[in-house]
Amino acid sequence: MKKNWIVLTALMLVLSAFLAACSGDGEKTTTNEGTASGEPQDGGTLVYSLDSSPEGLFSWSFYGNATDAEVISFFDESLIDYDENLKPQPNIASWKTEDNKVYTFTFKEGVKWHNGEELTVNDWVFALETLADKDYDGPRYTNVQTIEGAPAYHDGSADSISGIKVIDDYNIEITFDKARVNNLENVWTYAMPAKEFEGIAVKDMASSEQVRTKPVGLGPFKIKNIVPGESVEFERFDDYFNGKPHLDGIVLKVIDPSLTIGELQNNTLDMTAFHPSIKADIEALDNVKIEQYPGLSYYYIGFRLGTWDGSKNVMNEPKYQDLKLRQAMYYAMNRDEWNEAFFYGVGKTVNTPVPSNHWISADNSELEQYKYDPEKAKSLLDEAGYKDVDGDGFREDPNGDPFTVKFSHYATNNPTFETRAQAIVQYWEEVGLKTELSMTDVNLYYDQIEKADKSIEVFFGGWSTGTDPDPSGLWRSDALWNYSRWVSEKSDKLLDDALDVSIVGTDQDKRKELYVEWQKQFMEELPALPVAELDEVMALNKRVQGVTFDVSGTNRPNEWWIQQ
Repeated sequence: MKKNWIVLTALMLVLSAFLAACSGDGEKTTTNEGTASGEPQDGGTLVYSLDSSPEGLFSWSFYGNATDAEVISFFDESLIDYDENLKPQPNIASWKTEDNKVYTFTFKEGVKWHNGEELTVNDWVFALETLADKDYDGPRYTNVQTIEGAPAYHDGSADSISGIKVIDDYNIEITFDKARVNNLENVWTYAMPAKEFEGIAVKDMASSEQVRTKPVGLGPFKIKNIVPGESVEFERFDDYFNGKPHLDGIVLKVIDPSLTIGELQNNTLDMTAFHPSIKADIEALDNVKIEQYPGLSYYYIGFRLGTWDGSKNVMNEPKYQDLKLRQAMYYAMNRDEWNEAFFYGVGKTVNTPVPSNHWISADNSELEQYKYDPEKAKSLLDEAGYKDVDGDGFREDPNGDPFTVKFSHYATNNPTFETRAQAIVQYWEEVGLKTELSMTDVNLYYDQIEKADKSIEVFFGGWSTGTDPDPSGLWRSDALWNYSRWVSEKSDKLLDDALDVSIVGTDQDKRKELYVEWQKQFMEELPALPVAELDEVMALNKRVQGVTFDVSGTNRPNEWWIQQ
């Protein structure tokens, strides 16, 4: 399975569940060659850096941020893979369906967990039932709720999920509630080691040692030692089903971004994603090469328009409901200047919440541009009644009361984050909107947003999207990760129609037409302000070989090796 390495210090979805995607150009951006004979060498330990401390939820079912996802990807595995065009491919499981509603999956035999137990379909059933359990408080129920009978199991009116039929240890039939184009991409495809979790209630799983300190996976490396907040040490898993890894081990350690260049130069760091602000300094190192490849991530500014009532979003927060206010804040931002200043040629301005590398992405010419126009911003604010009543240089609200934009940005060890946030504050203040900036630790940030913490009103966020291009998991009215709490019947209908086999069949062009209309609707209602999309960048010591990159990420680390 490819790994999508992310520089975003934002909550990352394993969105085979939620988001999505489509077609890249099919070409690898780079391949590191091996020795002169082309033969990989065995042995050695690779050091890989993390730019912030893991939260410590080392399970696909429970993790919450990008750093934890990076850790998990080294030791666990998805049942299905995605190729360079982001099309699903068999990995541990293969499948067949005749109607996009009923799927039969067949598992490879002899696949081992790190505890020596053999993987069976029952481990997948255990994971699906965990996510559907009424006591599961994570955001991934959406990845199982379309299985027939999952809602009844979720509300306690059924003892099992009726759409799951175990045929034998290696074969299982999954029936969905209706035929959809993306049932395969949306369903949860990560098993859990059932034996490891015996006797642990679902409500206690996230805090258990099986998630926190002694996780067991199916991947090429197994966990040897965890120093909370500092490092994770892996050792080779010789029984990995895709082939014994070349490396003896991998060490992931938290490195302050200000030390990255020195660590690379001293050969004490082999591989790291990095912020574009230090790209030129890394390019100057003789022992390091930079790989830049197409990304599937974007940044945006969201507004807290409402709250989550436990099953859906409710737009009940009035402060930012005025569309003209949101439009004015968008026109006030010089996004081209901001991207150039803080992403150094790696980022570019976007006018849609869909990365341009997705096949559903609308052409920029089809979308409202919201080009930098501070005078238009001021005019819109005037029209909406936001005027400077007391002459202090800042606008009051339409009732004449003081008005302050409370803007939040996540904080890590990266010093550029506060600087770029301050630049946005300045844009808004230049059109008369008094703005207060709050920098919040990244491990607390998204939890506060998810819970609609009153201290966070306008927030900077980022998503890395994955395999299925459907944005429903982030922007539908009943999506937990719809952090703006945007509710729109028209939006929901367009998203639903794009997945409805009776409407789009297997016609990709019809599906894209609906998604383009949805993007236009999004930019018309403007529940969030798309700011930038990024290419991915990775620095590698030249001794590291066998790593390949494309839009889907990297190849699996069992293929990586170190030139001795």
